[in-house]
Amino acid sequence: MTDRWYFDTETGEVTQGQVGGWESRMGPYDTREEAAHALETARKRNEEADAYDRNELGED
Repeated sequence: MTDRWYFDTETGEVTQGQVGGWESRMGPYDTREEAAHALETARKRNEEADAYDRNELGED
């Protein structure tokens, strides 16, 4: 199996395989493209979770 892709939040680099420490590694992702958009994906998921909390749980 081929190593999966990761995004390093400290360097902003996309790597294949678990390079560097887990503290700054996001992933794994299936493609280099997905890893390159890791921060955008995380931001979108956070916004969706926040909207769910506001709408479904009545939180502000």
